[in-house]
Amino acid sequence: MNKRFSRLAAGSIAWSITLGVAAQTAAPMTAPAESTMPSGPKGDAIREGRLLLTETHQRLPKHVGNGLNCTSCHLAGGTTANASPWIGIWGVFPEYRSRSGKVISLTQRVNDCFERSMNGKPLAYDSAEMNNILAYMQWLSTGVPTGTSAKGRGFGPLDQHLTADAGHGKDVYAAKCASCHGAAGAGTANQAGGYTFPPVWGKDSFNDGAGMARTFTAAAFVKHNMPLGQGGSLSDQEALDVAEFFTHQPRPVYRFKAKDWPKGDKPKDARS
Repeated sequence: MNKRFSRLAAGSIAWSITLGVAAQTAAPMTAPAESTMPSGPKGDAIREGRLLLTETHQRLPKHVGNGLNCTSCHLAGGTTANASPWIGIWGVFPEYRSRSGKVISLTQRVNDCFERSMNGKPLAYDSAEMNNILAYMQWLSTGVPTGTSAKGRGFGPLDQHLTADAGHGKDVYAAKCASCHGAAGAGTANQAGGYTFPPVWGKDSFNDGAGMARTFTAAAFVKHNMPLGQGGSLSDQEALDVAEFFTHQPRPVYRFKAKDWPKGDKPKDARS
């Protein structure tokens, strides 16, 4: 293998990882049929795990510090491609995460989301709640070979060479996002004390240590999933611009953010 080809191959692998897709053949993104959910204690755990992830704010108030549910970002119970799905996630952990600079377990990854995206507190590793969440993720991963990502893992591709324009993003937000998420980003509240459409900034949104607080990460999610039901209708530039606008609006501060990227490989869009 010549040096030029080695460099190209390495770049391709890095690009694949950036998109949240393993640099290997991916399994189909197919959720198991409801009828395959087992009966008995294991089935009860799976069903409870699904409820915890879809009604997180309501069911885990001591661990959620904002108005979000896990499925505010992991759409349709974690079964939507390019919306950080949980299908296949069971078999790819433990996994190296550059943000923490070490190999972490799926349990640690779940708690990472509780502390960042939910702006809350971690679950005990041996708690019933954690085990139920893991049981649901394991069931969702039925049929996906261990060590293999499912196609559509992460948030999908976006042109990484574009330059963001927050001014234009403000206009895109007003035209495409404000009808659901509110002119001030505060979301649309429901009668249950949560949100029909989640807040994208302010005290009830994710904190600045969350992955969604990064411009390119948020842009990829927006590109493939927003406006809801119209994923792919925005250009890469529009998605990037609106992400630059809303990710830099006021939001809670993650107190341990200074410890992120200990290997010195902090991405250009990570919040400082």
